[in-house]
Amino acid sequence: MVDTLYIEDDVAEHPRTKEICSRFPAAARIPIGRYGEIFNRKAQSFRLQKKRPALILARKFGRLVLPAPDGYGVGGRRNFYFSHMLNCVYDCRYCFLQGMYRSAHYVLFVNYEDFQEAIETKLSEAPTKEAYFFSGYDCDSLALEPVTRFLESFYPFFAEHPQAWLELRTKSTQMKLLLEAKPLPNCIVAFSLTPALTSRALEHKVPPLEQRLQAMEAVQKRGWNIGLRFDPMIFTEDYHEQYRRLFAEVFERLRADQLHSVSLGPFRLPKPYFEEVTRLYPEERLFAGPMEVRGRMVSYRKGMEREMMSFCIRELLPYIREEIFFPAELAGIEAS
Repeated sequence: MVDTLYIEDDVAEHPRTKEICSRFPAAARIPIGRYGEIFNRKAQSFRLQKKRPALILARKFGRLVLPAPDGYGVGGRRNFYFSHMLNCVYDCRYCFLQGMYRSAHYVLFVNYEDFQEAIETKLSEAPTKEAYFFSGYDCDSLALEPVTRFLESFYPFFAEHPQAWLELRTKSTQMKLLLEAKPLPNCIVAFSLTPALTSRALEHKVPPLEQRLQAMEAVQKRGWNIGLRFDPMIFTEDYHEQYRRLFAEVFERLRADQLHSVSLGPFRLPKPYFEEVTRLYPEERLFAGPMEVRGRMVSYRKGMEREMMSFCIRELLPYIREEIFFPAELAGIEAS
């Protein structure tokens, strides 16, 4: 799975580094000063690296917990995100990461304890108020769990801090720990979903929708909070049929009355990221669709975006309670 390990000198003796290295005894181990020497260097081939990405083990410095972007929340007033990892094992053509980073290698920050200390600092600023911490912004929260032991490490931390909510955003079926451990009432297992045909065409290496539905059903039956993230919405000529079928498949398997939250959002990329992704994949039909530039973002044409949002809102609301629904805010679009 991993042929090459780049290891910062600063974390070479870290227990987490040693444990990860033991999982890849045949991998080449290359010492480095800072991860940016490899990750940020110029003239890299993202597409080539994506075929056999290396794993970079590093220490995260500076601001470890950041305010979440506008619209990223699901009901909380204090929203933050943190990134224990950069880049994703999956290869979704619409993902902003391939436009943001020069490298397709994975960076894992092994100093989890420093992230936890930074979260405690945020909690101490308003100790009586809930705060939400989103872990899947720059990676998939669970896809590399057998290697990173991320959830295994953060489970006891969030168990001790009930006012802190953890969102695990994923397209993975790595549910072993979730099915074995006692569910945390302050944890949301949030699944990102697109229609099956769209997933097969654009979400390379992602488990098939049916497998993810089985995982979602099992985790919900175990007692975990489930979140549904229909984001981004992808246009196809038959998107009405595709999304209607997706919603029917999801709510046939899940107890809608036991969901934590459902969000819905359109496809959007910052203009520089869009330009980089189209350079990487000039043959990709997704980027030849009905797009337009609005300010600093590239998205579907406004009328089409509003039409897709309106349709999906109408299709979703019969299944769910409106108070758990968080559609992206668009002018002229309401959830009722």
